[in-house]
Amino acid sequence: FSDSQAATSCSSSSSPQESMAKGAKGAGALRTLSVEEIPSDCSEPVDAKALEQARAIVEGIRKGGEDALKATATKFGDIKEGEAYTCTPAELKAAFDGLPKDHQGVLTRVAERISKFAAAQRASISDMTTDIPGGQAGQTVSPVETAGCYAPGGRYPLPSSVLMTACTARAAGVKQVWVASPHPDQVTMAAAHVAKADGMLRVGGAQAVATLSQGIGPVPKCDIIVGPGNQWVTAAKSLVSQSGTAIDMLAGPSEVLVIADDTADPATVASDLLAQAEHDVEARPILVSTSKDLVGAVNAEVVKQLADMPSPNRETATEACKKGFAVVASSVEDAVGVSDRIAPEHLEIMTKDAMEVGMKCKHYGGLFVGRYAAEVLGDYGVGPNHVLPTAGTARYTGGLSVHTFLRIRTWMRIDKAEDSQGVVRDSVALARLEGLEGHARAAEKRLC
Repeated sequence: FSDSQAATSCSSSSSPQESMAKGAKGAGALRTLSVEEIPSDCSEPVDAKALEQARAIVEGIRKGGEDALKATATKFGDIKEGEAYTCTPAELKAAFDGLPKDHQGVLTRVAERISKFAAAQRASISDMTTDIPGGQAGQTVSPVETAGCYAPGGRYPLPSSVLMTACTARAAGVKQVWVASPHPDQVTMAAAHVAKADGMLRVGGAQAVATLSQGIGPVPKCDIIVGPGNQWVTAAKSLVSQSGTAIDMLAGPSEVLVIADDTADPATVASDLLAQAEHDVEARPILVSTSKDLVGAVNAEVVKQLADMPSPNRETATEACKKGFAVVASSVEDAVGVSDRIAPEHLEIMTKDAMEVGMKCKHYGGLFVGRYAAEVLGDYGVGPNHVLPTAGTARYTGGLSVHTFLRIRTWMRIDKAEDSQGVVRDSVALARLEGLEGHARAAEKRLC
């Protein structure tokens, strides 16, 4: 989109927000788009070039095993020559024990809140039994046995992602939980201890995903791999998902969309947009407002707050803001429609009757209602998970939860053959309607 699409002027009245709007020009200000100009696809999670690079790494480790893992991890700087590629539970505990007490307390409290919410989710679904003609049928709910939890370690270490993924796996009842993160710092290792991880793979990228999928050395073969990562992690997850390893989702760059009316505080809206923008240069901050004045005032705040941000956060957020945009909606209903079209990863509502507006929204990864429900509180463990769908995939899927690690399996039993005859006859008839004679004859064996 061209710079000419960025609206920076407002009407000539002298409201406080308009005065701020007049100064909205500057690095970081969001361009204003019409509804028709909104990108139809905000981001593609799997990059074609990264996919081919990841394929070579995954195939190399599949064929070469531990030697290939060590060589690849050394090549990409995950470990040094001869250095161990895993951390033991004792090493993770030592990292925790070496932290200041206040840091220990933060990790412990966040883990407890995540685990509490996850436990409530687990309790929301259970085994069940119901009567069927001649017998009973039901479902059992059980966890996978082994999970691999990836935590990024690029621009910033993310111990919060360790807690979000591993604590949730434990709450689901997963027996073995391994964490992977490239060159983990002490806090990341300590978080793995708090989350009761069985070990840590000190490797990142496609090589980590390949190792978790295959199982190498002390690292077990994982039934599922979860957690956010860079484009090579995402590409590798797409590859291993085709060969017997489940994944949570293919996550693209972070997104936040704020629906705001003229009651919203511009400084608060701007700070929430920048909180996501500092994640990555590809992140996408989006504002949808019923007030043109508010858009200008928020842009003025974005420029002001960016100027006061430390480096490299400032440079990252400034680039990300170029990917973002603002939309002026004619009504709250239209704003909801814009949001549903985008299906953002994070959706904040800062309007009158915020809960009512939020409940009208259909498509989002996580919903944050009202000024005080900051998205960053979700990032740092108020309860719900922060691993959420991006790139519009919230239209058909939700975020990471205990349900990600659970298998719902059904069973049936016929105790009284005479009571099941109606079902048997229907099965014979329907099989022949479909032309499946073998099915019909198998059902006929149950006639009595």
